[in-house]
Amino acid sequence: MSERKVLNKYYPPDFDPSKIPKLKLPKDRQYVVRLMAPFNMRCKTCGEYIYKGKKFNARKETVQNELYMGLPIFRFYIKCTRCLAEITFKTDPENTDYAMEHGATRNFQAEKLIEEEEKRIQQEREEEELNNPMKVLENRTKDSKMEMEVLENLQELKELNQRQAQVDFEGMIDRYRELERIEKEREKEEDERETKEMLDRALVKRLRDSDSDSDSEKEEEGGSLQSNKSKPDKPTDILTFDKPTEAPGTSTGGVKRAKVETWEKSVGTLGGGGALGSLIVRKKPAATFAKPYPVAGAAPRLQTDSKKSAAVSSNASKPVTTQNGSSSLSLLGAYSDSDSNDSE
Repeated sequence: MSERKVLNKYYPPDFDPSKIPKLKLPKDRQYVVRLMAPFNMRCKTCGEYIYKGKKFNARKETVQNELYMGLPIFRFYIKCTRCLAEITFKTDPENTDYAMEHGATRNFQAEKLIEEEEKRIQQEREEEELNNPMKVLENRTKDSKMEMEVLENLQELKELNQRQAQVDFEGMIDRYRELERIEKEREKEEDERETKEMLDRALVKRLRDSDSDSDSEKEEEGGSLQSNKSKPDKPTDILTFDKPTEAPGTSTGGVKRAKVETWEKSVGTLGGGGALGSLIVRKKPAATFAKPYPVAGAAPRLQTDSKKSAAVSSNASKPVTTQNGSSSLSLLGAYSDSDSNDSE
């Protein structure tokens, strides 16, 4: 079985290529190609504009008996997009462009023709001057004379316009220059004034800032002195901070107040609702009642009770210290209760 994609063919030993029949095609055979319009054109039949770059399915053929330096020239046939009229153009290898044949006119062709004509005239003149020096002198004289005539005609046109319009162009130019000078001076004065105002504002602001800084420094110094006088440096200095001494039993307002005991100073007032207030019980003075002696032997007991109460009162003057180091009078309250029960 043979391969599907064959690269080499088999040629038998008796193969003769001259026996292969040749395909005879006409020289003016046409091919269908896809191309774009090489330039802007306008149809002569309907006036439709065909712009450069529009795509067409064109027929291409080789122009017979036309060569440019051995290069063949091709002709293309297209149809108008509106009226289907046939339009033909061919290649122009001499100018590296395309030439319009019939069916349409090329836009902007007049300008191109004028440029080509000027180029042709200039080329002929250069060739003529190259071989004839007298022709060069004649052309220079002719050019200078033409230039003088052009200048004279221009001056005449200027004078004619001045007479008709009666406009003083020199005066207009002078006035315009004067106005321009005044405008520049005014802008310069405004710039200087704005610059001066900005400098003044900056100077005033700087002076205000310096004054405010000095005032703030003075206030800070005064406040720091007062704070140093009124407040201690450290939080613990309050324990050793000396307060102004006052007479015992008096206040600043002249109102007398009770003398504060030593244990009340250490733990606070007894009547306060603090945490230490619940640990202290104020002693109530025990009232002594003289009872009648119903029995002859009752007098010695009264003496012993009076001795016990005197001992308790002497102990009450001393505070009792608990385990946490705080003074307490709860035990004294217990003694007082027991004495009252005994007395009853």
